[in-house]
Amino acid sequence: MAQGRSINLNSDPFVMQTLKFSDIAALLQVNPVQQHSDPVIRLLLTDSRKLLFASESLFFAISTPKKDANEFVPPLYTSGVRCFITDHFSAADAERLGEANVIVVENVRDALHTIAAFHRHRFNYPVIGITGSNGKTIVKEWLYQLLETDYAIVRSPKSYNSQLGVPLSAWQMDDSYTLGIFEAGISLPGEMDRLQKIIDPGIGIFTFLGSAHDEGFPDREQKVREKLKLFKNSQAIIYCSDETVLDNAVAGFVAGKQVKLFA
Repeated sequence: MAQGRSINLNSDPFVMQTLKFSDIAALLQVNPVQQHSDPVIRLLLTDSRKLLFASESLFFAISTPKKDANEFVPPLYTSGVRCFITDHFSAADAERLGEANVIVVENVRDALHTIAAFHRHRFNYPVIGITGSNGKTIVKEWLYQLLETDYAIVRSPKSYNSQLGVPLSAWQMDDSYTLGIFEAGISLPGEMDRLQKIIDPGIGIFTFLGSAHDEGFPDREQKVREKLKLFKNSQAIIYCSDETVLDNAVAGFVAGKQVKLFA
């Protein structure tokens, strides 16, 4: 596929603009396979059942082994959605969806992550990232209650800490907030690398190392190392040093780095 214009992530004039469909295409460095209009994108949609404002939504057709998400494109089009990112768009699709704006990529989820990571880094206020086997949502809500009188806080809705939940959480960020609190959960190696690029917290909190998702990793040592990747660029990490496996992993993780530890 032909590549489109690129975007300078450090370009202040672009950062101050609202993202349009053409800006999304430029960010992904692809040319739309079809573009009828250039609406402003305010809502990222990954679940067709959660459609609110069709004209402002960008639908990501993220398929699973059990479901082809491209099946939802025509019904959403009928409901008024005009912007789509998918991995397949045929001549027949173009004929029946004539007013659709469509970007085709190899991996739709990766496109969602790229857009969310760009959006998160448009803002310079502090971000706290929370991971661990259990307690992420509880700690996030406690922090919100403790800090809401001093900060305007944007945070993960409910337990939005997955490969889809994290980018949707980060998309909420705007200039009206002064602090972000986001949680990240993983079940397989490699997943945290993707979430770290989106959340990129300056302050990290590791709640607890337990048995959750043990089956996805060879051992707990690797599981904790994978989770700690969230704190790649953090200046401070808060964790429980009583957990030997976690304490040893943190020590190895911060070796040679200037990171404040609160244990």
